[in-house]
Amino acid sequence: MSVMNRAGGFAATHIRFGVIALAVLLAMVTYLDRACIGTLAPDIMRDLSLSKEQMSWIYSAFALAYALFEIPTAWWADRRGTRHVLTRIVLWWSAFTMLTAAAWNFGVLAVTRFLFGAGEAGAWPSVARTFSRWVPLAERGRVQGVFFSGAHLAGGLTPMIVVWLTQTLHLNWRTVFVMFGLIGIAWAAAWFRWFRNDPAEHSQVQPEELAQIVAGRAPAGTHHEGWAYWKQLFGHPNTLPLCLMYFPNSYAFYFCITWLPTYLKEKHGMDAMQLGLFSGLPLILSVAGDLFGGVTTDVVAKRFGLRAGRCGVGAVAYVLAGASMILATLVPNPLLAATLIAVAVAASMFTLGASWSLCLDIGGNHAGVVSAAMNTSGALSSVISPLMVTWLLSYCGNWSAPLWVMGGLFLLGAVCWGFVNPHKKIFD
Repeated sequence: MSVMNRAGGFAATHIRFGVIALAVLLAMVTYLDRACIGTLAPDIMRDLSLSKEQMSWIYSAFALAYALFEIPTAWWADRRGTRHVLTRIVLWWSAFTMLTAAAWNFGVLAVTRFLFGAGEAGAWPSVARTFSRWVPLAERGRVQGVFFSGAHLAGGLTPMIVVWLTQTLHLNWRTVFVMFGLIGIAWAAAWFRWFRNDPAEHSQVQPEELAQIVAGRAPAGTHHEGWAYWKQLFGHPNTLPLCLMYFPNSYAFYFCITWLPTYLKEKHGMDAMQLGLFSGLPLILSVAGDLFGGVTTDVVAKRFGLRAGRCGVGAVAYVLAGASMILATLVPNPLLAATLIAVAVAASMFTLGASWSLCLDIGGNHAGVVSAAMNTSGALSSVISPLMVTWLLSYCGNWSAPLWVMGGLFLLGAVCWGFVNPHKKIFD
């Protein structure tokens, strides 16, 4: 529907904000479904007679499938558009969230979570592709910050919501999975009905807003095919450091949504209410990190250039994350240790606006595939993270070793930031 101003002309619209709002809701549903399994793990392990090692494989099954299907799905979204692709993704993962409730043994649960990961793969690169078409260049960092803040707010609140559902309402873990799965189905219906792949295709977008969006946007280009396409992607000097940089971010995040509640209980003896609070604290603090990080990368980039705004901001935040994670192993106070872990994770999430905006900067019309390559590295680290935790526990006999590894990875990631050049596009 056209919007008229008092002079009889068309008023400027802000339809892109509706697109951003739907994307933020998607991020929240994603983390709601991902994070709940970590809090429900004790009940699942008890009912299905699973060991810690088996539960680690359950966690990693999701991440492995996510890594395998991330780039192919993003490649599809770059060509087909994200209206259909994201609808399929959300319907698929919502179905397997609910089917998780039907698992009766280790094998069935592992297969279900693998298929869950296969379906969810490509969701965030598809959102990056959406932003590359709908968000003006100068707003991308802060929009990425808002997007991730919604995800981490939902992830941070999920442990408390799950504790409330299970402890106060006395719902079992199977019912919780069914309830959470239904939310995604509602989102998919709204997205498919209202969203369009490009603002020029949306009937409510007026010329003023369209001009603002396309200013500085990469022009539509041809889609490369065959081995030359993949050789260009993986052989470009930006790709390897981009992927290595993102590895520690997802590694630490996956620790938070899998083994952090167990760490807090076994290492520090926290009760159910403390677990609900401190299990969610890293992602609650990450909300502020996301927002300030998104604004910071845009402001610094505007004043000092893309290299400082993207790579400089990312490297400094990673150094803070590494130092905080290592310090958490040295302090005797349990609450302070848990808070330092939360600070470390929030500092790493401060980089997300820079990371994903960097993918748009160097990806152009191939932002979906470039961001998928980066996110695949993160998915691979998510496969390794829970397995590494159980191995380190058996080898070293204490919970400090996993934190030392995460701290060291952040410091290595800070170095990798310095090898990415945001001025060199991979394809265009």
